[in-house]
Formats: sequence, C-alpha cells, structure tokens
Amino acid sequence: MDDLLWIKDLRVWVQDDLGPRELIKGVHLKVGAQKIVALVGGSGSGKTTAGLSILRLLAESMSIRGGEIVFEGHDLLKCSPRQMQELRGRDISMVFQEPLSAFNPVFTIGLQVFEVLRYHTKLSHGQIMERVEQLLLSVGLDNPSQVMRSYPHQLSGGMRQRAMVAQAIALNPKLIIADEPTSNLDVTLQAQIIELFRKLRDELKVSILLITHDMGVVRELADEMAVLFSGQVVEFGPTKDILSNPRHAYTSELVKILQ
Repeated sequence: MDDLLWIKDLRVWVQDDLGPRELIKGVHLKVGAQKIVALVGGSGSGKTTAGLSILRLLAESMSIRGGEIVFEGHDLLKCSPRQMQELRGRDISMVFQEPLSAFNPVFTIGLQVFEVLRYHTKLSHGQIMERVEQLLLSVGLDNPSQVMRSYPHQLSGGMRQRAMVAQAIALNPKLIIADEPTSNLDVTLQAQIIELFRKLRDELKVSILLITHDMGVVRELADEMAVLFSGQVVEFGPTKDILSNPRHAYTSELVKILQ
C-alpha cells in the first residue's frame, strides 16, 4: 500500500532562554495505510514535537525551518491556516497525552464531541447526539448517556482516555496521532487501550502514529517503529526486526528494558 504520511527531512527550531537551537534535526518517517507506527524515544528526544508538527500545533517558541510533511500527496507545510483547520479532526486527529488537560474543564464530554461533529458535518442536532452516543459505546464506555453529561474531572483516567479516542475518531480520520496514550494508566487499563487501538486499525482501517517511550506497548501494538534519538531517527523498520536485532546503541538500551 502507498504511504499515507511521509515526513522528509523535518527540521524544527526552538527559541527559549537557552537561545535558538534545533530540536528536530532532519527527521524522516513514513506511515503506511492501515499501519500502526511507533515513534519511540526518551524524554526530550523530540517525539512529541514531531507529532505536533504534523498538525502544525507547535508552540509559538517553535518553528519549522525545513523539510516536508506529505499527507496523501500534499505537503501540509504549504497548506493555509484555514486548510489545516479543516484537515484537523477530519483527516488527521490527535489523542493527547493528558486528556484532563486536553479537554475543556468547563464543558461536558458530550458537548465537546458534539462540537467536532457540528463544525465539520451537516448532521442535524439529533443525528449528532446519536452519533456521539455511538462513538462512546464504540470505545467501550458502557453508559454513554452518563458520560455525555459528565465533566472531564468526573471521569476516571481510563474513561477520559476512551472519551478522547471517541472524539478523535468522530469524523473517521485516516490518521490518528496518539501521544503517550497509556502513560498514566495501570497495567489493566493499558492492555484495554492497546486492544482498542488495534480494533480501530482493523475495523476503521485507520493508520496510527503512536508516540511513546513504553517499549512494552510498542512490542504489543506497533507494526513498525522509528527510534528517535537527539532529534534524529536512528533506526526505522518492522518492529519485530528491530527488537530482535537492534543496530543502534540507543535502540539496544531500549530493548534491554524488555528483557
């Protein structure tokens, strides 16, 4: 299958108290159709910055200074702000690392999923409400009516994560960027979220860019993996091949965590 996303020589700079410096130093990465690709690296490696670059959601202190981000043959770095606004959620969506921070605390979960559908579709109010309920059920939330009426802080961590996944798949996107989706969950909930992402890939035919430092999750879920070290991809390929025969010293250190 053709590549859905192709990042070519991406370079991202930041301007902060330390002065200007390059965070992403020529990253190359591909995500194929209906594939789960893990972008792996430690804290500060640049993996979240790379993910946010795709949707052009970087902080004001950061800027993309080179490269291409090609999605379905179109370079996203050449899109207008309006084009990017239309694309977010509809074609590419994101599951953020901390749903409690990502959701607006003053609005109910139902309203926040509702607004995504209201903005991007021509469905009636009743149709949207029905769709929201179906979405919450599809991600394993068994009491969708109650969840719809709840505020983010009233849900458990696992329920918030599922609700954020429901919001991410509301418009049947082709690519989901999932930033550390299991990092704040216990082992049981991690296993449930892993199974949920596998279900999304198989049933919705969606591709997933999984941003994580958790090698256990990578082993269980990712078809392919890219290892990011000091702002560069030092290894990329099928997950099984890299885990069984790491070629870079940093990858070898990551693999030791699994042993």
